This record gives sequence, structure tokens and C-alpha cells, in this order.
Amino acid sequence: MTVLQVANLRFGYGGDTLFEDVTFSLAIGERAALVAPNGAGKSTLLRLLGKELEPDGGTVVVKRDVTVGYYRQSHEIEAKGDVLTAFLATFGDVVTLRKELAEAQHAAASGEAEALSRLADLTDRYHLARGDELEHRVAAIASKLGFSDHDLARPVASLSGGERGRLHLGVILAQEPDLLMLDEPTNHLDLDTIAWLEGYLKGYRGAVLVVSHDRAFLDATCPETMELGTRGLRIYPLKYSAYAEARAEDLARERALLERQKAFIDKTEDFIRRNIAGQNTKQAQSRRKMLDKMEKLERPEDVWAVAERVKFTFAPAARSGDIVLDAKGLSAERGGRSLFEGVSLLVRRGERIGMVGPNGAGKTTLLKLLAGMGHAADQGAIRRGTNLQEGYFDQHLGQVDASNSAVDEVRKVRGDFTVEVARQYLARFRFWGDDPLRVVGGFSGGERSRLALAKMMLEPRNLLFLDEPTNHLDIPAAEILEEALVGFEGTVVFVSHDRRFLENVATRIVSVRDGRVEIFQGGFTDFATAHGLVERPKVEGARLASGGAGTQTARGQTQRPQAKKSEAPPPPVEDEAAKKKAHEANRQAARDKERKQKRFKELEGLVAAGEKQLAEMRAALREDPGGDWAKIAKMAAEEQALAKKVDALVEEWSKLGDEVG
Repeated sequence: MTVLQVANLRFGYGGDTLFEDVTFSLAIGERAALVAPNGAGKSTLLRLLGKELEPDGGTVVVKRDVTVGYYRQSHEIEAKGDVLTAFLATFGDVVTLRKELAEAQHAAASGEAEALSRLADLTDRYHLARGDELEHRVAAIASKLGFSDHDLARPVASLSGGERGRLHLGVILAQEPDLLMLDEPTNHLDLDTIAWLEGYLKGYRGAVLVVSHDRAFLDATCPETMELGTRGLRIYPLKYSAYAEARAEDLARERALLERQKAFIDKTEDFIRRNIAGQNTKQAQSRRKMLDKMEKLERPEDVWAVAERVKFTFAPAARSGDIVLDAKGLSAERGGRSLFEGVSLLVRRGERIGMVGPNGAGKTTLLKLLAGMGHAADQGAIRRGTNLQEGYFDQHLGQVDASNSAVDEVRKVRGDFTVEVARQYLARFRFWGDDPLRVVGGFSGGERSRLALAKMMLEPRNLLFLDEPTNHLDIPAAEILEEALVGFEGTVVFVSHDRRFLENVATRIVSVRDGRVEIFQGGFTDFATAHGLVERPKVEGARLASGGAGTQTARGQTQRPQAKKSEAPPPPVEDEAAKKKAHEANRQAARDKERKQKRFKELEGLVAAGEKQLAEMRAALREDPGGDWAKIAKMAAEEQALAKKVDALVEEWSKLGDEVG
């Protein structure tokens, strides 16, 4: 049964058409993805379908008696009452009965016959209205969205922005509408919740229309993809990944057809010019009529072409030492709850470490701790490597001042930039025309993200801390950022819930969950396979099952597979000479270990002294040379030589650390 019919829809702002000739339909059981770059009008189209805006032309017909659920990016849950009441808010009759039932239960405590009779009557009416069933369904959805039984009694006013987003999503899902429209539903969800939502939508009985930049989510939930352009929709009965390949082939074919038609028209017009006044006049006139009647092909619209022009490139930076971070015994708690304790992590140059885990588990806290931005009460020690140039990307975009223009923000970092140079730089991040002069407060989330990244990339960095860098980026921008990070010569530690981003960028995974930090020696695909987040491939599954990739606990101990039962223990040493030889070997091993431990402690002192001396030398290099440039050159050479020496000491110290445990 068709629930939504859209025909020749047109809409624009201030005389500029955003899109036109949008025509499609959705039936019960169909699930479609609506895709396009940021700013193309996806959210606007959903608002038109939800009857929040009036179109400039065309029609939107929702079949009579069809219920519509619309999840907006800008969640609008009122800060009134508790969480459970908010979940039930759209079920007016049930909420009223529930309130009356609570009052009757309180009154029945008196034992009066009338009060008891009213309680019995309201209880029956509540059961008939299926209030119990609704509460159970809501509680199940709330649990999957990260709300505990205790959370259901919390005031809505106490929820964070992310929690309100999940509450708004839960309210929509609890209604089980015939037509479900979701605008970026995964923005505030962790990997576990996204996986649950995928399963929920795949079994959903109604029609579903999804706007999302999460490529893995679209692949998992929507077997149909609709691309929104200014001239209408391209509709493919394919999931997103297959659509991306098919559209590229279609565009190539359409461009070839256009070129062939253009060549034919040029050749025909040349014939007409040469023969219109000659012996072949009739043929020329006939061909002119043919051209007049010919339907001219338009250049195919490539909606992603402009979006793909963003350029994320990092400023050249110095080479850091091979050991970038050496963290030991990290512990943190927030709100009286322990997030993690005893975490040890060694980060080497060139690694790209992805942090994953449920919302509220402590990923951002651990990231900030590693970045030197933790709380005073946090515990543990972090030895930072040499020659580090660090940058931090905040998921809340606190690095940009909403009262400034984009040009002002860039010039805060690079005061030597003129306004024109700043505008040219911002054009690389898709800020064109007057966009760089607009106040940041009027920017969308995607624009703020691009601006924050643009600022971070202006300065040389060899160590990046990124907290949800793709949250507001559209698909092309996320893919270009992936490419930039994979080609980045420095080190990256990042938090993300974007599975494609994790798959393409991370070389190692740190999982933060239930007060425990697990360090996985492999990329996200291996991690997801080992933890059941994706289907286990046969060959890879066998390797993982046999312990091919171990996991490291919070205390740095590697869990290795147990020995096979068929493996026999080593034979006993029965011969006295063999016993003596084994005893001597053990003594020698003990002496070697003692020597290594002594050298390890010695190296710790040497590295500390070297780093202190390096800091003093670099401070001296920053001072005014007073015209003595020869002295400065000599000091710079000495600093470089000392840096190499300290790097070598750190490398030796790291190797010995692995040997002495």
C-alpha cells in the first residue's frame, strides 16, 4: 500500500530554486535513503513532506489515516516532566489514565471502599488501553537507546543534548508510525545502539525514509537510494555503496551521449551553413527542421562534484620521536563513577588509534587525558615524546568563536594572512563567495566542522587528537578527511562511531566499556569481527578463533590463547649434568635480566635529563638572538643532535621495557 506520493515538487528561497521536479512514492515495507551533500535541501524536503513548509509547486499526498513520525536533527523535546512521561507524551489517553491511576493508588491507601472501587476501575481501563504493553515497549526501546530504569525517572531538564536527541528518537520509534522519516538518526548513537537501530529498521513494518551521512548505516538499512539534485531525483533500487558505483557509470555514459549529440549537432550545423544557399538547399532546410525538433540533452548534474572539491591537507610538520606517548596507570572518574583505571598505552609514531565504546563510557575523557587536558583529580603518568606539535579537534566545536566571521577565525591563527588570502584558503574548505565573511553563529554544523578543521590544519601538527571529526561532515568531506589522515605522516588518536571511517583510518583499536579499556592489536574490521559487530568471515574467523590477534587489557597484559591440550609439557631433566647446565642457564638469565633492569632505570634518567636539556635549548632558541646568527645556527645544530640522541635512548628504553616486562 502506497503511503506517500510526491509529484513535481519545487521549492526555493528568495527566488533561487533549491530543487524542482521531485517525484517519488513510498509504500509500506519500503526503506529508502535520501542522499546529497550538505546544503542540497535534504532536510528541507523532509520538512515539506512533514507539512512544516509549503512547496512553491507540486504536491505531497499522505494517504488518509496514515500516521507519520518525523525525527528532526534539531530535537525539540520539552524540558518538562520525567523521561518516561516524555516517551509516552504522544499517547495522550494512556498518559491521562496513567496519571489518574497513580492518584487512585495513592487514594486507595486509605482503604475506603469508594477509593478501592475507583482504583479497580482505572486499573481495568488502563489494561484495556494496553497501557502496560505500551510501557513495556517504551522501556525496551529506552533501554536500547541507553536509558536505564533509573534514567526513566530522571527529569528531562537534566538530560544532555545527546541524551535529548536519543529521547526524541525513542519517542518517534515508540509511536510505530506508518511513515517514518529520520534525519541523521545516528548522530548521537554509539556503535551498539546503531547496530540495534539497524536491526529494528530492517524489521520495521511501515515505510522508512532516511537522511544520513553514515555510509555503513545506509548500506545496512536502505535497499533503495534516492539522490536529490536541483533538477529532481536519481532513484536507484540499490544500497548506498552499489548506488555510488552505478551513478558513476551512469554519469560517464550520459556525458558520452552528450558529447556524441554535440558532435552530431556541430557536424549538421556545418552542413547547413555550407549548403543553405547552394544546390543542397532542401537537404539543409530538412536538417535544420530536424535539429529544431531534436530534444537537446542537458549536461548531467553531478551533485557531489562541488562537495568533492574540499581539500583537507596538513601543513608540513617536524618529525616526532618514534615513541609519541607512553601512558601508565591512567585512571579517571566523573560524577562519582569510575570510568577506567590502570590504563597503560604506548603510542608510536605513525599509528592511527581509534577509540570506540558506548556513550558515557569515557572515550572523550581518555582522549583528553592523553592530550594533556584531563582533570586535576585524574591519575597516572604520561611521558610525551620529543618534538611534538599537537592539535585537538573538539566534537562540540569549541575551537570556533560564534561571534567572529570565518575570516576572523583563520586570521586568529595566521595573523599574517590578509582578508583576501584568508578567503582563498577557506575556499579549499568549500567556503565561497561571501561565506567567509558570514558570522560563525549562523553556520550549520557541517560548516563549523570544516572551519574547525581548516584552523587546525593551518599550523604544523605531527600529533592529532580528534573527537568525532566526521559528526557533521557530509559523505564526500568525510571521505576526503579519511584520505588526508591515511596519508598523514604524523600520529592520530581519535574517537568515532563512524564504522567506515574507523575501517579506513584506524590501525589499532582502543575499546572503552564498562570501566575496562581493551587495546586491540589490529584494525576496526578485525576488532568488529572478533566482537561480533559484523559477520565473521570463515578464514578470518578461524584465524581469530585460534588467537591470531590478541587483545591487551587495561593493565597492558596480552591475553593469549591457551595451549592446546594435546601439547605435552617439556620432559623432566633427569641427568645431573643437564640439571647443572639448566641451573647455570637460569642464573645467567637472571643476571641478564638484572643487567637489563639496571640499564632500563638508567635510560629513564638519561631520557628525562635529555628532554629537560632539550626544553631548555628550545626555550633559548626562541629568545631574541641579538644579531648573533652564527650562535643561533650552532645552537640549532646542537639541538638537532641532542634530539636524535634522545630518540635513540627512547627507542632503546622502549625495547628494554618490552623485555623486562
